[in-house]
Amino acid sequence: MYDATWLLRLYARRRIPRLARTDMLDSQRVVLSSLVERARGTTFGRDHGFSPAWSLDDFRSHVPLRDYDAFWEAYWREPFPRLTDCTWPGLIPWFAVSSGTATGTTKFIPVSREMRRSNVRAGADLLAFHLANRPESRLLAGRVFMLGGSTGLVRRAPGVHSGDLSGIAAATMPGWARLRYFPPRDLEGIADWEEKIDRIAKRSLDVEIGAIAGTPNWLLIFFERLAECATVRRGQRASRIADVFPALELLAHGGVGWTPYRERFADLLEGSRAETREVYPASEGFFAIADGADGDGLRLLLDTGIFYEFVPVDQLNSANPDCRWIGDVERGVDYALVVSTCAGLWRYLVGDTVTLVEHSPPRILITGRTSYMLSAFGEHVIGVEVERAVAEAARVIGATITDFAAGSVFPEENGARGGHLYIVEFAVRGDGDRLDAKRQTRFAERLDETLCSLNDDYASHRAGGFGMDTAQVLIVDPGGFAAWMKSRGKLGGQNKVPRIISDPKLFDSLRDFANAYNRART
Repeated sequence: MYDATWLLRLYARRRIPRLARTDMLDSQRVVLSSLVERARGTTFGRDHGFSPAWSLDDFRSHVPLRDYDAFWEAYWREPFPRLTDCTWPGLIPWFAVSSGTATGTTKFIPVSREMRRSNVRAGADLLAFHLANRPESRLLAGRVFMLGGSTGLVRRAPGVHSGDLSGIAAATMPGWARLRYFPPRDLEGIADWEEKIDRIAKRSLDVEIGAIAGTPNWLLIFFERLAECATVRRGQRASRIADVFPALELLAHGGVGWTPYRERFADLLEGSRAETREVYPASEGFFAIADGADGDGLRLLLDTGIFYEFVPVDQLNSANPDCRWIGDVERGVDYALVVSTCAGLWRYLVGDTVTLVEHSPPRILITGRTSYMLSAFGEHVIGVEVERAVAEAARVIGATITDFAAGSVFPEENGARGGHLYIVEFAVRGDGDRLDAKRQTRFAERLDETLCSLNDDYASHRAGGFGMDTAQVLIVDPGGFAAWMKSRGKLGGQNKVPRIISDPKLFDSLRDFANAYNRART
C-alpha cells in the first residue's frame, strides 16, 4: 500500500510547533468568546442573555452548572429529536447514544457538525503526537484500525440520526480517510459483537495494521480471538501482537482506566514496535491526549471548540462552588470536569473526575466518575484508588486482570459489618495457570493493604475491623464479564464494564450472575 505518512508528517510539522507557541489562557478565552457569540441567538443564549462583552465571571454568574438530566428536561426533551437553534445554532444532525455506565440510563448527547470537526482534529493531533515521538514513523503505510461499536445509525427524523459515537465518526468519515481505515463498511456495520470480532479478526490477518484504537477490555477480547484465528491459519501459536501485526506502531486506548491492564498489554506488545497512548474521547467531546510517555498525563486540547472548568469534588453540592479554569486550576486537587462546547453544552458536568499533574501545557489524569465512589460506610474511596489497588494486588501474585467491578455489601444481621466486594476475572495464561486458594487469599489481602495505604478514611474504617470488614473477592471464570454484558445487551463497542457500582440492584445482579456462571462451568 502507498505510504501516505508524509502527509501526516506535514501536518505534524505545522501543528506541534504551533501548540508549543500557543498561550493557553488566550486560547481558552478565545474559545469561550467564540462559543458565546455563536450561540447568542439560540433559545439557551436568549434565556441567559449571552453577550460578546462577557468576562468569565459574567459567564459564570449568568449560566449555572448543569448535568445531563437538567439539560434534557429544560431544553432537549420536548423538541427531541429535532433540536434547532436550541442550545446550539442550526439543526443538531447526530446524537451520540451513551448509556450511563453505573445506571444504564440511555443518554442522547448532541453532536453538531462543529463537534465532528473538533473530533477529527483531535484524532489528527493524536497521530501528530505519535509522529513527534517517532520521526521515522511509517504509520500510514498501513491502516488505522478502530475497534468500535456498530456503525449502524438510527434515523430519528429527517436529517437526524443517533448511534455510537464511533458509528457517527464512521458514517461521516471523508473518503480520503476511509482509504486508510479498517474495518471496511461490510464489517463495521455488524451489530452482533461476537460475530463482528470473529469476522474482523479473520479479515485483519490479510491487512497491514499500523495503529489500533479501542477500550482496553474489548481490545483484550479481540486479541484473544485474533490469536486463535492466526493459530488456525498458520499452524503455530500466536501469543504476541507482533506475531500478527508486525507493522503496528501505535495502540491508542481510552474509556476505562489503564492501570489494571498495563502489565497485560506489556506482555502482549513484547517484541512489538508499538507504543501505547491514552486518549480521552467522550460522547461530549474529545478532551485530551497523552502527548508524552505512559503515565505523564493527558494534554488538554485547548483550541478545538471546548472550554474547560473544574469544580472541586467536595464542593459539588455547594451552592457556590469554587469553580476554576485553566488560569487558576491547582495541581493535585480532585476536580469534577465541566465543559462548554461547540455542540451546545454549557457549563456541563461531564461526570468524570480529573486532577491536574502539570500546568504548562496542562496535563490531567482521569481519576474516576463523580458517581463512582465507594462510600457506603464513610470511607470515600475513589475510582483511581480502586484501580491502583487491584493492579498492585494482581502484580504481587503474578496475575493479570481481564475485568473487574467493585461494590458495597451490607450486613445481613445485627452486629455484623459491611465492606467491599470485588468481582474479578483473571486472564488464564497459555499454560492453563489458574489461581489456587493461597494466591486468591493473598490477592484480597494485598488489595486491602494497598487501599489502606492510599486512603486514610478507608484505613481508619478498617482499623481493628470495627467499621468495615476486609475486602472480599469473588473470582469469576474466564468470559464471565463478557457474558454478563451480553445478557444486558451491552456487549462490545463503546459499552463499558462499570468499575464501581453504586446501584445495589445492578451490583446484586452482577454478583448473582457471576455465581451462576461459575456453577454452570463446574
